[in-house]
Amino acid sequence: MEKKEQKIMVAVDQSEESMHALSWCLSNLISDTNKKKLLLLHVKPPPAICSFDTAGYVFSPEVIAAMEKYSMELANSVMDKAEAICRNLNAADITMERVIEMGDAKNVICSTVQKLDADTLVMGSHGYGFFKRTLLGSVSDHCAKHAKCPVIIVKQP
Repeated sequence: MEKKEQKIMVAVDQSEESMHALSWCLSNLISDTNKKKLLLLHVKPPPAICSFDTAGYVFSPEVIAAMEKYSMELANSVMDKAEAICRNLNAADITMERVIEMGDAKNVICSTVQKLDADTLVMGSHGYGFFKRTLLGSVSDHCAKHAKCPVIIVKQP
């Protein structure tokens, strides 16, 4: 009986921590002998829902379009950097898929894990202290509790 392809999802953003997690994943979880697919997930922040900012200024459609264009360029830049790390670690032979979603990162990561039936989720940790984590929340803590697969949180040394 042939083994099914194992899907490893790595959540990437523009942080060094997420790129370190990707490097760790490639060095420790991906091997040439196993059938594995690498899912690179980047979550863009939600678009401006309202044409007003917090100070009450009106954004023109051109400004909103420019913000959305910048968001897509940033997402592509993050993915290009992640793919370069894969090439530099001689992982160019593995099956790789770019996944770009939009929304609140912690919820989108958990729902995408389930939607794409990922076997493992790998993500970096920003290493916030107690107070900062309490105020800002922790995406990795949320995903560790709510993702429907094993979660590996990689801390930088």
